[in-house]
Amino acid sequence: MSEYQEFMNERDKIDFLIQKGFKIEKVTENLSGAFVLFKHTENKRSATLHVKTANARKYFSYLLIHS
Repeated sequence: MSEYQEFMNERDKIDFLIQKGFKIEKVTENLSGAFVLFKHTENKRSATLHVKTANARKYFSYLLIHS
C-alpha cells in the first residue's frame, strides 16, 4: 500500500470516530507512530487508534488544536 493510501485510511478512521462523537483524550508518541485514545462524550466508551504516518499525525494534531 502506498503511503498516501495508508494516510487516507488512517484519516478516514480518525474522521469516523470524530463523527461518531468521540474526542481525543490522550496521545502517546513512540518510534512507531502515535497511539491516540478517543473517548466518547456521552457514554464514556473509548477507542485506541495506532497512527503510523506522519501526515495522519499532523492531521489529528490539527484537529486537536482546533477543537
